[in-house]
Amino acid sequence: MEGTVFTPSLEGMKHVKSENGVMLTKPFLEVCQLILPVLDKFGSAMTLVKNDIGGNITRLETKYSSDPTKFEHLYTLVQVEVESKTAKSSSSCTNGLLWLTRAMDFLVELFRNLLEHPDWTTAEACTDSYSKTLKKWHGWLASSSFKVAMKLAPDRKKFLEIITGSGDINADIQQFCTVFPPLLAENHKFLASVGLDDLKAS
Repeated sequence: MEGTVFTPSLEGMKHVKSENGVMLTKPFLEVCQLILPVLDKFGSAMTLVKNDIGGNITRLETKYSSDPTKFEHLYTLVQVEVESKTAKSSSSCTNGLLWLTRAMDFLVELFRNLLEHPDWTTAEACTDSYSKTLKKWHGWLASSSFKVAMKLAPDRKKFLEIITGSGDINADIQQFCTVFPPLLAENHKFLASVGLDDLKAS
């Protein structure tokens, strides 16, 4: 593997915004897609998160593909639903973008924990990042499923060896945790501006 497992998504982040600073649909979804191989290395502990991310990417991609010119800008997907009053539907693109962004928040916190707490196990890093990000939005069932899944978290040393490839994993994690959060914060800010950043899981 050339570079680390993060290298493709870090490269993709450079193209997420247009020249005038607008978030672009296809490049943003591609970056999220490129993070999925990181979760593959995590094994079955991340199956729930990976499926959730994959499903939301597919939902947004399908809508984008229906009219790539109209939906070139990511937030247009939401604005159209706000206007048609379908944004709060559990199957909406708004809902998909919200949960996709939250899942990415979780991953940023997880890798920040692995970087900043070398003594923590992967399960500890996951549990802490879950409590800081997804937990308050999840109901009892999702939280319980997550707790069970964390028991399957891989050994820290093995996991880091697998994702390192031929690159500098600490530098790439640092970059991931620096470059990605402002993009995610922008999504939250936009969703909050239309009153849709605080939807909970049904």
